[in-house]
Order: sequence, then structure tokens, then C-alpha cells
Amino acid sequence: MSATVPIEIPREIMRSTRMTPQEMKRDLAILLFQQGKLSFGKAREMAGMTVWTFQQLLGSRGVPVHYDVEAYEEDLQTLKELGRL
Repeated sequence: MSATVPIEIPREIMRSTRMTPQEMKRDLAILLFQQGKLSFGKAREMAGMTVWTFQQLLGSRGVPVHYDVEAYEEDLQTLKELGRL
């Protein structure tokens, strides 16, 4: 079972960015992926997007997909935990 952690973002910040909470969550997922702190699969999951859509979004922003053996194994484990393998 997965748990979530709420993050408080001041309303003024949300107004200033003109972003919805989902857009902010998506951009955070992209940033964490770029920094190598999340695998592609976990970042895609956080963004709430399909593999194809997330890959297209990364491409449109010029973010290279760095998918190594460690990321593959992490994604494989996630699929097993979700009962998809």
C-alpha cells in the first residue's frame, strides 16, 4: 500500500506560478527525474501520465531519457509490487 505526503504550498505561490497543483506535481516529477533522484517509472507515476505521454513531455522540454540498468531494475520491482508481472 502506498502512502502520500501532503506538501503545503502557499496560495500566493500557486497564483504567482499560474499552475494547478497537478501541473506543479508534474514539473516536480520532471525536475527530480532530471536530477537523477527519481527513475523514469517513478517520475512518470508521480506525474500521473502514461509512459508514452511522459516520454513525449520530456522530449518537448529537451530532457534526455537516461535509462540505465538500475532504473530498469527499479521499474521491474515496481511492476512486480503492482502485480503486473
